[in-house]
Amino acid sequence: MQASFERLMSGGKPTSPSPNVVWPALLRGLPGVVKEVSAPDPRTFQITLVQPYAPLITVLAHPGFGITHPAIGADGVTRLVGTGLFKVVESRVGRIALEAARPVAGNRAERIVFVEMGGDEQAEAEFAARTLDVWFPEDPPRRVEGSLSIPGTRVGLLVFQTEKEPFSRKKVRQAIATALDPSRIGVALERGAVPLQSFLPPGIWGRREGSPLLGANPAGAKKLLAEAGWAKTLVPTLLAPDLAGAVNMGRVAESLASALGAAGGAVRPRVESPDTVRALTQAGDYDIALVEAGIDGGDPHLFLYPLSTTEGAVRGPSATNLSFYRNRRLDDLLIRASQLAFRPERQRLYGRAQALMADELPWLPVYVRLRWAVVRPEIGGLRLHPTGFHRLDTLTVDSPVFLAPR
Repeated sequence: MQASFERLMSGGKPTSPSPNVVWPALLRGLPGVVKEVSAPDPRTFQITLVQPYAPLITVLAHPGFGITHPAIGADGVTRLVGTGLFKVVESRVGRIALEAARPVAGNRAERIVFVEMGGDEQAEAEFAARTLDVWFPEDPPRRVEGSLSIPGTRVGLLVFQTEKEPFSRKKVRQAIATALDPSRIGVALERGAVPLQSFLPPGIWGRREGSPLLGANPAGAKKLLAEAGWAKTLVPTLLAPDLAGAVNMGRVAESLASALGAAGGAVRPRVESPDTVRALTQAGDYDIALVEAGIDGGDPHLFLYPLSTTEGAVRGPSATNLSFYRNRRLDDLLIRASQLAFRPERQRLYGRAQALMADELPWLPVYVRLRWAVVRPEIGGLRLHPTGFHRLDTLTVDSPVFLAPR
């Protein structure tokens, strides 16, 4: 176990699985909050931290931290041997086969084969030939029969440059939230995502339930804009990335602009490349922007903290708080929540933090992307998970199982 984590910490080793992706994202850099790892005895593994870090136990469950032992095969290719409910029995480009590590009861799956899938046409042909049982498409599938979906962990949010007028005024931000209509947003999203009315998506613990954030009330928004002193000649820019795929963010931006226009707050959508949008927002050189952020580790700290605290409000490539909003009360709540191991207290602190954010609205959640699966009628027991790491140990099937992640 110690050797596995040292490979992750070192970076650059060929046997280290994605060290520069998983570790920095979940442990605040490389080595981040981890001072050292050690094994005092054969049955003990010890992680020493440089500071209290409550999400540690949650993020260690991420598959990227799976305990692996590198072995060199006869062909000279490095193979990773791990532990768990299934063992790898075949691994080659585009195909991985797993078999149950111990006997299974009833009609539970004993063998699972993962294969790459080219798209809807190939999947349809494979389903028809009964050589495919479960498909996890990246985008919404054309096939309706057997389709399943669940809100994921990728959130679209509207960020305000709070260092600029008029978005430094809380009432302006509240007016924009009041103007936005979830039903209009839903039409623009089509099947790729669903509107979001809370700072955290369903399935993520710590979510505060309460009054919807998006008001769909143009009259109320118009009143708030007038009270905030929104000049009729003001036409700020709404920046959005030109991304192909399940969600057309340019179309969503147009929907938001239409709702704001109906409330008397004209904005001009501007679609740019993702790199341009990233550079402009991290430099603070924008008015309003539609961006996306994820909760890859499943802990609310990994989403609320970087987006909302003073630490991330630094112009340049390291910026994570793109609204450049600073509030010591919010900082204190989110810092304390990140350092306490007692989850009920963390839950209480995240509830207070989200209540404060619902009043201040430094940024506004707009939608959450969906995760999809398509299954044959003979397959049962599939449990979709918001993170995309779906539960396969409960699959029941009357024939061999083939799972295609793409």
